Amino acid sequence: MPDKHLSTQFDSDMNAVSSRLMELGGLVESQIRQAVHALSHFNGEAAAQVLETEHRVNAMEVDIDRELSSIIARRQPTARDLRLLMAISKTTANLERVGDEAAKIARMVRSIIDSGSTRTLPASELRVAADLASGLLRKALDAFARLDTAAALAILKEDDLIDKEFDGFVRKLITYMMEDPRTISPSLDLLFVAKALERIGDHAKNIAEFIIYVVKGADVRHASLEEIESALSRA
Repeated sequence: MPDKHLSTQFDSDMNAVSSRLMELGGLVESQIRQAVHALSHFNGEAAAQVLETEHRVNAMEVDIDRELSSIIARRQPTARDLRLLMAISKTTANLERVGDEAAKIARMVRSIIDSGSTRTLPASELRVAADLASGLLRKALDAFARLDTAAALAILKEDDLIDKEFDGFVRKLITYMMEDPRTISPSLDLLFVAKALERIGDHAKNIAEFIIYVVKGADVRHASLEEIESALSRA
């Protein structure tokens, strides 16, 4: 009976910290949406909102880490429970970094607005990459909530699409700068935006890898897709 009581308490702790993680994920997703809106419309107010939200994201990361430390100290979890707590910690860190990338986009948007080059830059061509990155993060959070390894594998495969969009945009931007050297400075800001979107996709990919770690106990951070599929096929 005492074991059941302790198990119930642990489950309650886990549910609480998992809810906080999803809350953080939702906040970061809203940050990305605001950043993409700021980019699409060169909206300084939307950019400012992204930067204001950054403080909340940072505070939530600290709070979740504190909760995780408390759970580990009080419950001393082992095996899959411990892996899940570690994965939540790493996912929290990745979400905070996604927030950093959104803030970086907001700062670049402000810089482009200040340059007065908003009408001449090909910012609209980043829309596909932005949609892919935000969609990938949403899928990663949903897969984490369900610990869905099949969805995690699909996310790892989809990340390549963002990389291809980034490479294509860089080639276009280089051509654009060569045609009009006056746009080099704001174009470099746009290049940093493209890189930030690529990094958001990378963080979503990291979260997908943590799901496989929790469920299978396999660290696939530097594994090929073939090795990951092999790990998932093992009982």
